[in-house]
Amino acid sequence: MGRLAAASLVGTAIEFFDFFVYGTAAALVLGPLFFPTFSPLAGTLAAFGTFAAGFLARPLGSVLFGHVGDRYGRRPVLFASLLLTGCATVAVGCVPTYATLGIAAPVLLLILRFLQGLGLGGEWGGAVLLTAEHAPAHRRALWSSFPQVGPAIGFLLANGVMLALTAGLSEADFRAWGWRVPFWAAGVLAAAGLLLRSSLAETPQFEEMSASGRRASAPLAEVARDHWRLVLLTAGALAVGYAVFYTVSTWALAYGTERLGVSSTVMLTCVMAAVAIKGAATPFVALLADRWGRRPLCLAGCAGSALWMFPMVALLHTAQPLLMFLGFLGSLLAFITMFAVVAAYLPELYEPRVRCTGAAVGYNLAGVLGGALTPIVATALSDGGSGPPWGVAAYLTLVALVSLTCFALLPETLPGRAGTRAAEEAAAV
Repeated sequence: MGRLAAASLVGTAIEFFDFFVYGTAAALVLGPLFFPTFSPLAGTLAAFGTFAAGFLARPLGSVLFGHVGDRYGRRPVLFASLLLTGCATVAVGCVPTYATLGIAAPVLLLILRFLQGLGLGGEWGGAVLLTAEHAPAHRRALWSSFPQVGPAIGFLLANGVMLALTAGLSEADFRAWGWRVPFWAAGVLAAAGLLLRSSLAETPQFEEMSASGRRASAPLAEVARDHWRLVLLTAGALAVGYAVFYTVSTWALAYGTERLGVSSTVMLTCVMAAVAIKGAATPFVALLADRWGRRPLCLAGCAGSALWMFPMVALLHTAQPLLMFLGFLGSLLAFITMFAVVAAYLPELYEPRVRCTGAAVGYNLAGVLGGALTPIVATALSDGGSGPPWGVAAYLTLVALVSLTCFALLPETLPGRAGTRAAEEAAAV
């Protein structure tokens, strides 16, 4: 389990490094480089629009790679998704700016961001199922939480590199070539991840299904026919997690630097410190889920998000590093109370024959609802006025209440307590 968890963690860290480095670049530099004819606000919105394209592609990636995972195994998904995301990220670092290519430059950026999202849409399902289907039932949430630590590590790597570059280079050099370095580094990381995953074994549950002939012939069709309500509920339930995380990691970064006049170095440091604590807390929250259940923690995380959004916006608007950090930390602790658990919760909600497709589609559809739109909506809501952007807080609180309702409609799946078909079939296998 240790080797499997490490391989899943490293892979998701690399893929999310690729994904997050684009978000940071969109907040800091892509607007003026690829949309120079726009106003500063419109350029930021346009850059976040290409950022959103990655989220729109993720459900499609989950359908494509979910079919592979349910038909041919979880293991092939891990290789194909990492390869696609790594290649697309390196290519982003090579795209000439608008000054060189004109309108073709943002078009290429949009296409490559879409390919990034396509690969990441497959990564989560493969990595989570690799650990969830190997793990003992009484520690499934703990072992499945390690892929959920990967995004924190990927974020810290991406922003650590960006922080070093913005601190060590002049603004002119950073805009000229420095922002490209993290994208080029993605190629080295992807190669290391592929090497680490080369010795992984297929999961026992898939091998048993394959031997007994119980694999789904058309996983997406089965999910759409038999599990559509579950997909919609899981997408709605997880939307607040994406909204909160990308508010902190993307919108707040742009708002702090452009509207509050805080240096990008200070903003990145505040966000990174909060993300580091969030990542360290993930396995401990997962242990609570193995003891008390998945659903109670998810409900608590939603409630915490709903209560903390107005204080978070108020603390951000102070432009004081310590207060901004506390605002970010409270938001991310509420976020991880849910997302440390979902790596075990979602696979348990779906029966094994369509698990890779169903869990991944629900998870990545939530990314569209919560992650793709939030930086755009928040940027629009925070435009104008000198006071705190209360519209952003109200929007996030509303999303949290919707997610709370969706979680309330989902069943508990803790082994020994759950009565769902997916849990019973998993136990039988």
